[in-house]
Amino acid sequence: MLHLDLKKKAPAQHVDWQAMLDTKREQVKHETLQAFYQQGWVAPDTPLKDVPFVALDFETTGLDSEKDAIVSIGLVPFTLSRIRCQQAQHWIVNPNRPLAESSIVIHGITHSDIMNAPDFSHVIEPLLSALAGAIVVVHYRRIEREFLDRAIKQRLGEGIIFPMVDTMELEARKHRTGKRSLMDRIMRRPLASIRLADSRTRYQLPFYQSHHALTDAIATAELLQAQVAHDFSPDTPISDVWS
Repeated sequence: MLHLDLKKKAPAQHVDWQAMLDTKREQVKHETLQAFYQQGWVAPDTPLKDVPFVALDFETTGLDSEKDAIVSIGLVPFTLSRIRCQQAQHWIVNPNRPLAESSIVIHGITHSDIMNAPDFSHVIEPLLSALAGAIVVVHYRRIEREFLDRAIKQRLGEGIIFPMVDTMELEARKHRTGKRSLMDRIMRRPLASIRLADSRTRYQLPFYQSHHALTDAIATAELLQAQVAHDFSPDTPISDVWS
């Protein structure tokens, strides 16, 4: 995931995901999207301990989904008790535009890496197959949600949307809601960082080198497991944490 300079976190949106997914299932016309939505979804009252998750991360050419594009994708299926690394997948795809030097410095993917890489269209089916029926977990959902929707819309003529668990949002709920203490304001103490690496440190998770899509996906999966262990119950319904 590219470097993000975030000072505030937008409040969670309250969406009736069950109704929205039912509507999408009836509306989509492309057979690939029909197959995705027909897999069904986890019911809103499903306890977290019973939810099949897939952690997902993109590396991109920049942060604007209108002009930038995906260059790599990493995902790993998991549950609260197990991360299925043998089922992890990683793709490098050709963004069909020049790579900015600033993005190369961040994610390390070069022009030679993408020269013979496939277009995103070649990974849509295996990607959606890996996500179907599971709850996708990301760290900062705006990137994955907007880039995935635009990339699919450009190639299939229709976009895609589904609920996600955003581990950054869960950290924001804990560390950036409510009034700061008077002493914090007097001392001008900075807000707690909710970046992936800093969030992991709070739970004493090991340090991983950032900005490799698969590594960040695994790091996100581990972070959600830690968040649930510390701040939720395994019986918490998925609707309490998705957005």
